[in-house]
Order: sequence, then C-alpha cells, then structure tokens
Amino acid sequence: MTVGELKSRFSEVLEEVKHGHNVGVLYGRAKKPIAIITPYKEEEKKRKIGLLDERAKFEETEDGKITMEEFLGV
Repeated sequence: MTVGELKSRFSEVLEEVKHGHNVGVLYGRAKKPIAIITPYKEEEKKRKIGLLDERAKFEETEDGKITMEEFLGV
C-alpha cells in the first residue's frame, strides 16, 4: 500500500491491523518498502524472582549431597 493510499484509508487499515493483519507501506515512485504496520502485542508478564526467598532452607554437607527428605523439607 502506498503512502497516499494509507493516508486516505487509514481507518480501514487500522481495522485490518486490529484483526491481526500486517500492512506494508511503500514510498515514492519506485514504491520501495519502508514500513510494516503490525498489531500490538502485550508483553507476557514476567514471573517474580525470589518467590521462595527465605521459605526454603538447606545446609551444605561436606560431600555436597542432600537427601530427598532434606530437599523436600520433610
């Protein structure tokens, strides 16, 4: 779609984008691609680091091994 078409059909283009379509924009007489209008995507919420902070405890042994009971806190 050329810049002129985009300007005259802007509302229609936004509706297309809203429904998940990408729209390419061409510029000049050579109609060189200069942009792509894409739908906005919400970023996934990142999980909080340290949820178990100070809730789980362990002691390091000389051999570095831990039993299943120690691991589970039983």
